[in-house]
Order: sequence, then C-alpha cells, then structure tokens
Amino acid sequence: MRILLIGATGMIGQRVADEARRRGHEVTGVTRSGKDGTAQAEASDAAAVAALAEGHDAVVLAVAPPRDGSEAAGPLVAAGRGTLAGLRSAGVRRLVVVGGAGSLEVAPGVRLVDTPEFPDLYKAEALAQGELLAVVRAEAGDLDWTYISPAAGIEPGERTGAFRVGGDQLLTDAGGKSFISAEDYAVALVDELEKNEAVGRRITVAY
Repeated sequence: MRILLIGATGMIGQRVADEARRRGHEVTGVTRSGKDGTAQAEASDAAAVAALAEGHDAVVLAVAPPRDGSEAAGPLVAAGRGTLAGLRSAGVRRLVVVGGAGSLEVAPGVRLVDTPEFPDLYKAEALAQGELLAVVRAEAGDLDWTYISPAAGIEPGERTGAFRVGGDQLLTDAGGKSFISAEDYAVALVDELEKNEAVGRRITVAY
C-alpha cells in the first residue's frame, strides 16, 4: 500500500511511518518544514496535498494544533479541510485521521474535555480536535474516513500489539486508567488501514 503521511515527524507520525514500513508499505512523509527527507507542504493547501496524494492508496493526517497559546481550532480545521479537498482532487478515497481523546464520552453526553479534572494545558488542543472530528463527520461522507482517538494518556513506550478497540466512549482499565503507548496506537492505525473495519466512524484504542 502507498501511504501519504502528513505530519510524519511528530511523536505519533514517526511511529505510524515505522509500523507501516515494518509491514512492507511504502510511506511518503510530509511536513511543514520538509526536513528529514520529507516532502514540504501545508495540510491546509489543498492543491499541494492533491499533488502529493496522487498515486497513493491512503492518506494519514497526523497533525496537531498549536500549543503556544494561539488559536488552535482554526489551523487544525483548515488542515482537515485542505486535506479533504486534496484527496478529492487526487481521487484518493481512504483517509485516517490521528485524533484526540478529549471528545470521547465519559458519560452520556459528557465529553472528557468537559470534565473538571481535564488539564487546562491541553483543553484548547482537545477542543480543536473535537472540531476536526465534527468537520470530518459532516463533510467527508463521500470519502472512506476513519478518525482514531487515543486513550486519555499516550506517550512513547512498548509495542505489544495487545489493546482494546472501542467507539465514542473513553476506554479505561480496571483501575480507571486510560492509556496507550504511541507504538501500539500506530499498530492500531495501520491495522485499520489494512482491514478497513471502521470506515465512516470514530474509534478509540486503549489497554
């Protein structure tokens, strides 16, 4: 499979690239800087995305909103819409979005980001990721999309290949902890690219 990976040098993007190549897939990395052997493009630039996506089987959008105190939702939604338009122009239908955990439900109608204990540091990013999910749900019906939320906690760790897959609700273990390593998140994402079991919906992965 030929995969265009937008955001290839981030914590998750690097691991998705490694996992996909490990399984024999061809990965074209894209970053804003064009460093480390990646192609240079802004995800919000539909024409640039289209030119890079041509001839690929799938696109993975793994960009994060800024955490520098600036407005987060606008740039992330622009990246999402640019990517959607680029896929259409290139004739590529398959899209997997690296999403956030904040929009996952902890109770009916209650999102994780709306709980009192959610860290203020990550709130703008979480709300932005939730807006991106809403845009994908509303505007990507003509594409084969999947949005994958991690657990509440995600960081570099071990690749075990053993985790649970859920839907719109936050997954926790017996002790109430919600966690996934970035390596196992990448396993789940490439699994979905290969199996196409969650087209047109959001899923989440956790231990």
